[in-house]
Amino acid sequence: MKISAKIKFLWNAFVIAVNTGAVMIPAIMLFPKHKGAIMHNLNRVTLFLMGAKVVQEGAMDPEADMYVMNHQGIIDIIGMEALQDRHLMWVAKKELFSMPIYGHLLRHGDMISLDRGNKAGLIKLMKDVKVSLDEKHRAIAIFPEGTRAKDQKLLPFKQGTKIIAEKLKLKVQPVVITGSKWILNEHDRTAHGGTVHYKFLPTVAVDKNDKEWFDRLHDQMQQTIDNEYTNHHRSR
Repeated sequence: MKISAKIKFLWNAFVIAVNTGAVMIPAIMLFPKHKGAIMHNLNRVTLFLMGAKVVQEGAMDPEADMYVMNHQGIIDIIGMEALQDRHLMWVAKKELFSMPIYGHLLRHGDMISLDRGNKAGLIKLMKDVKVSLDEKHRAIAIFPEGTRAKDQKLLPFKQGTKIIAEKLKLKVQPVVITGSKWILNEHDRTAHGGTVHYKFLPTVAVDKNDKEWFDRLHDQMQQTIDNEYTNHHRSR
């Protein structure tokens, strides 16, 4: 492993921590009505300082209730926030809310806490999603894998996403992210400059009578990841 990639990892981690802890959190606390714009602009700064950029393919559906994404690391979130300023409602596991720095961002950003160890966690999540959509008018952003994947192969999707989408009759737009682990690999602690690609696939109007929609979504995203991964790495 090149030493430069290890040093780059330390720099990128430093940039994220400082920009989040010293700038972003105080800003959203001082100007709560502008959280979306603040997170959008400061995440763009973060990417710039890391020597990274984002490229979007396809259109983000403004009518979508939920954006379903594959997950490889924290850059997925930074890049998505840099792309748009809708102030999405991110769903994160409960444990992350107690972390230093990032826990404060989740709490002050008014995100949704998911308690996977509690049987009532799914019921609470459904209520929180409904409140976000109906009262706060904020679309949901969720990683149905539930954790970071180590490579481009999708992990099985958690059924909670499917249940909530069907119960609330949501419009779901899948988003395929490639290149984020190249920018910051939290598994082997390496980093590089480069581009993160966000491909917005067609929105799905969820029908609970269609029992296969969630599996098809998984397969469609995996196929897209494979194609994007091959194309981008050939040109790297």
